[in-house]
Amino acid sequence: MESIRALVVDDHAPFRQGLRALLDTVPDIEVVDEAATGEQALALAPAAQPDVVLLDLAMPGMGGIATTERLVASMPHVRVLILSMADDDDSVFAAMRAGARGYVLKGARKAELVRAVRAVAAGEAIFGAALAVRLVGYFNGLDRRQDAFPELSDRERQILGLVGQHLTNPQIAERLGLSPKTVRNHVSSIFTKLQVADRAQAIIRAREAGM
Repeated sequence: MESIRALVVDDHAPFRQGLRALLDTVPDIEVVDEAATGEQALALAPAAQPDVVLLDLAMPGMGGIATTERLVASMPHVRVLILSMADDDDSVFAAMRAGARGYVLKGARKAELVRAVRAVAAGEAIFGAALAVRLVGYFNGLDRRQDAFPELSDRERQILGLVGQHLTNPQIAERLGLSPKTVRNHVSSIFTKLQVADRAQAIIRAREAGM
């Protein structure tokens, strides 16, 4: 059986080293390279040809969400497994929308982590038990939320959801890996399409729609 080729991406060197040491004890998983940033991961991936990219969300420069989107777009066969300290709904759902196939919290036991790597490498999607409960609720209401504003694009709907959580444009830009100018343009487009004058009115519309 061929080994699962893994690329570890995290800006904290001690965490990368510890994760590599852990995975090196697993016979069917081979860590082929490490990266400290999303930009470095994108540069290394074509040569490393990983099956699974173990990726942190919060990194300087290009964040984990933007890195996931670009990895999935450029190398569709690569499976992204998020390893993060963040367990909030926004982070989990943003990772899913970006194309991640799994989400495991840092500090997970070795058995859980190894099982997750093997699962995503096999084409499965895997999330912790607590996260799975949230996903069920999310998908139960997904159709209603998507039908609420058919005039909005997927990205505009995503940004409207973050506006509804009172995130500023710079915070949204950092979360989604976009430039502040791009976010401003999207927000202006949302206001125009929803025929609202400001963020407060947009938030009211979003909450009335169940977002």
